[in-house]
Amino acid sequence: MTQPIPSPQGQGLPATTAEERTWAILGHLAAVIAAVISAGWLSIVGPLVIWALYKDKSAFVRQAAAGAFNFNLAVWAAVIVGWIMFFTVILIPVALIVWLVAVVAALVFHIKAALAANRGELYHYPWAITVLR
Repeated sequence: MTQPIPSPQGQGLPATTAEERTWAILGHLAAVIAAVISAGWLSIVGPLVIWALYKDKSAFVRQAAAGAFNFNLAVWAAVIVGWIMFFTVILIPVALIVWLVAVVAALVFHIKAALAANRGELYHYPWAITVLR
């Protein structure tokens, strides 16, 4: 049996096990993996599936997957705004910048979140559109 890591103070969660940390890491990185495989369009599916599987089993995994899902909604919104700008032709340079910022932010924040999950800590994404909790 794996030894739990004590929950950081102030996060209100019980100690996390190695299995919970692994699934939380997968919840964060599933978005990046799915985005690479599907050119970005399925980035919400991985976190959504993990959230659905663990919503009643582990508060830690549920919150990690929900955070990744909610953040990916914001990334999707930025990409869609970029496409709208792209089709106006005059805003193509701005659209390229929006896409670049969205992709880099997604990579950086998902990796930071996965590292936090590995330590047994919750990560709060910036720019999240809260749908799942």
